[in-house]
Amino acid sequence: MIVSMQEKATEEQIYSVIEAMEEAGVNVHRTTGAVQTILAGVGPTANIDLTKFEVLPGVLNVLRISSPYKLAGRAFRPEGTVVEFSNGATIGGKQVAVIAGPCAIENREQIFTIAKCVKAAGAGFLRGGAFKPRSSPYAFQGLGIPGLKLMYEAAQENGLLTVTEVMEISQIEPMLPYTDCFQVGARNMQNFNLLRELGQARKPVLLKRGIAATIEELLLSAEYIMSGGNYDVILCERGIRTYETSTRNTMDIAAIPVIHKLSHLPIVGDPSHGTGRRDMVAPMAKAALAAGADAILMEIHPNADKAASDAAQTLYFDQFEKLMGELRVIASAVGRSL
Repeated sequence: MIVSMQEKATEEQIYSVIEAMEEAGVNVHRTTGAVQTILAGVGPTANIDLTKFEVLPGVLNVLRISSPYKLAGRAFRPEGTVVEFSNGATIGGKQVAVIAGPCAIENREQIFTIAKCVKAAGAGFLRGGAFKPRSSPYAFQGLGIPGLKLMYEAAQENGLLTVTEVMEISQIEPMLPYTDCFQVGARNMQNFNLLRELGQARKPVLLKRGIAATIEELLLSAEYIMSGGNYDVILCERGIRTYETSTRNTMDIAAIPVIHKLSHLPIVGDPSHGTGRRDMVAPMAKAALAAGADAILMEIHPNADKAASDAAQTLYFDQFEKLMGELRVIASAVGRSL
């Protein structure tokens, strides 16, 4: 159930409604926007008489939410969510963010060189994998925490924020000092124990769509994180597996406007994993931005063909710099900035 408070509702009135909802047996999640407070009641609401809340002082209206995702749904924050980071950067809203870096952190020289390129091109986030969930157990699995420390140092030197993948609960605590945003990969989208723990972490989470996940399943996975009190969730369309074999995955551009309609959470387009082909990253990045993506996630490398991971989908620096210029033009055309 969603209780929308009146614009001028007092804190006393809000707390009275929260108490009444808790007495009815639901957990209350509060969000306060620029002009209005929304109270989401999660729990057994089917038999609750909503009229008892409609007459409480300060209440504007009460709705029973039929969708299985209560906190991730648009009704919880009709104005949309803007995730804010420690240096003032945001994902969501009018400005489109760019997240770029290698698939895997390989060594100090590599990550520092990439960080300088990311900064020079005007992007604000440095991505890189320290723990790599690879399809083959014999493939490069990442440098672990030492690699993460290298990326954090490179990001700090260039005024960037870091995004890196967490694979299991035990990694969360040691990663906390070195990452600004946890990434949950496609293979872990329904690792519900991990999602619950990330709900207790007070850092943004970039949640990637599973390889064969529906949009509803993606939003329900976000619900796991948000139900723990962490509302800074960023969704990511990274391509899904279909019968088509000409690309590594099929990037579902239509998912971007669909998610904006169903959810208040910002969404990222990942054309690198979405296609698995270097020559298709630029057109799909531009399409994602035009479709309403709040950020673009790309893989870049100074020697892309010899990258330790996902070489075929990784951009060279000159390709990345050219694409950044093209994305600025598209952002301006759709009333946004890069």
